[in-house]
Amino acid sequence: MARSTTTGNEVETLTLNHYNKNAEAFWQGTKDHDVTQNYAAFLAPFPLNQPLDILDFGCGPGRDVAYFKALGHRPVGLDGSDVFCDMARQYTGCPILQQTFLKLDLPPQAFDGIFANASLFHVPSQELPRVLADLHAALRPNGILFLSIPRGDGEGWSGERYGHYMQVETCSLFLTAAGFSVFKHYYRPEGKPLHEQPWLAIVASR
Repeated sequence: MARSTTTGNEVETLTLNHYNKNAEAFWQGTKDHDVTQNYAAFLAPFPLNQPLDILDFGCGPGRDVAYFKALGHRPVGLDGSDVFCDMARQYTGCPILQQTFLKLDLPPQAFDGIFANASLFHVPSQELPRVLADLHAALRPNGILFLSIPRGDGEGWSGERYGHYMQVETCSLFLTAAGFSVFKHYYRPEGKPLHEQPWLAIVASR
């Protein structure tokens, strides 16, 4: 995919417009996705039965917020789509922050973990260092960042959505530069040969 010169504001505006227009279809298409492998990888570094302050970064309609709440944690959702935020509040009853990824306003050291499932890949490469720095600052010492992104090289538009595709080496360089320590990565879906695993998942610590 070719590198794009699109501005960050344009990326956010067009991508969020797409999600706002297709919110119900997105919910119906993703609410039953099996992401238990990602939940387990994210929660594994923490002590069992410890209630956690979790930020679901790019929470969409609230599927993962509801899951973490059901486990007894204290999740907070964040999304740039006002439609998704309304849906997530109604579905989960949890605090949901309406903030775009490029204009984050997060309290410092407020979260034990940040779960960024299929969300950070919407951030253009030139903006990613700043966004990762914001997430790093919002985590407590030794806090955990989980992210999953489509594997690939380059960035650009796929229909009305912007995507930044990375291999593990490139993504790890961005994370390390932002102060994170990468300690695990894997490919999804589980149990498939590599060429049938389009998703990269990474677990890193502050």
